[in-house]
Amino acid sequence: MSAKHDFWLGCGHHLLDRDATKRLVVTDEFLKVYLARAELVPPPEACLAERSLYDILLHNPRQAVTSSQIAAIADPDARENWEVMIAWRDHLVRHRTLESAYLDIMRRNIRLPQVFIGQLIQVILRNALNDCDDALVLRAAEMFFRTQKLAVEGNSIIAWDEEASVDRRHQSPLFALLGLPAAVKADVLSDATASSYWERSDRFDVGLDLTVGQRGSAALGDVIARWISHLLAVNVAVEPVAELRDEPLSWYVGLSADATRIGDAIWNGNDVDSGLRARLVGLYRLDFRDPSDVIEKVRGEPVYLLAAMTADEELRLKPQNLVTGLPIRCEEAAN
Repeated sequence: MSAKHDFWLGCGHHLLDRDATKRLVVTDEFLKVYLARAELVPPPEACLAERSLYDILLHNPRQAVTSSQIAAIADPDARENWEVMIAWRDHLVRHRTLESAYLDIMRRNIRLPQVFIGQLIQVILRNALNDCDDALVLRAAEMFFRTQKLAVEGNSIIAWDEEASVDRRHQSPLFALLGLPAAVKADVLSDATASSYWERSDRFDVGLDLTVGQRGSAALGDVIARWISHLLAVNVAVEPVAELRDEPLSWYVGLSADATRIGDAIWNGNDVDSGLRARLVGLYRLDFRDPSDVIEKVRGEPVYLLAAMTADEELRLKPQNLVTGLPIRCEEAAN
C-alpha cells in the first residue's frame, strides 16, 4: 500500500524500480537525471571529447567510460566533474539495490560526494516511508539529509531547515516595528497544520518542535525505527526520554558529531561541562524487539541514541551511525 499523498517529488523516486523486497533498483532514467546537472551539461565552448562523452551517456547511461576518455577532456574542471560522476554511477550500478549501495558506502567508508550521498539517503527514506501519511514523521525524516538550524522559543526547541528557512528563523526588525507577529510561529508543523505539508514538501520550509513530549520528538524516533528496519531488517522500538537517570550506559550511538563526544565523555566517566551538555537536544531509548538480534554482551540492555547541536546551533544528523554503530549480531541481514 502506498501513501495517500505523494511527497519529495524532486528526489527521483518515480524513476526507480522496486525488487521483490521493495528495495530500489536503479534505472537508466534515474541515471540520466545526473546528466542534467549543470556541472555536466557541456557549455557551448566545450571540446569535442566532452560533447561526445555526454552524447554517448545520454544514449546509454551505463556505457563503460575509460580513464582515457575523461583525460581527453580539455577543461580541467570538467574532467574532475566527470571523474566524480562516473565513480558515483559505477558504484550505484555495481549493486543490486540503492539500499545495498548505501550500506556499502557506510560500512567501507567510501569517499564520495556528500551531496550525492544526501540525495541517496532521501530517496531511500522516500521508499522506506512510502506508506506513511504522517506529515510530522516526514518532516522529521528531512533531518536525515538536510542540516537543521535550531532555535529556542520559550521552552521549546524548534528545528528549521538550514538553507530554506533563513528568513523565517529570525524576526525582521520591521515586523517588530509594525507590531506584526513573527512569521516563524505560523510555520511550525503541528497536527493542526499538517495538511499543508503535502503541497510544500519539496520546499523544506516548515519548522518542527523537537521538545521532549511533543509530537516532533516522537516522530524522529519513528523515523529512526523505520530506517533501521528498512536497511538492516531489524525491528526496534525507539522512545524519546527526558534524561539519563541512574541506568547504566551499556551502549550508545551518537547521531551527530557533538553527540558522540558527549557519549564518549559519559562512557569514560568524565564530567560533561554545562556548555557541552546544553547542546544535547535529543535523547532516545532503543530496545530490540527480538533479543536474538543483539550481540550477547548487551542483550536485554537498552541502547541510547544521542543528538546534539554544534556551537553555532546547527544539527547535522549522521544516519550512517545507525548502520555502523548498533550492537547487531548479524550486520549482513539486509544485503
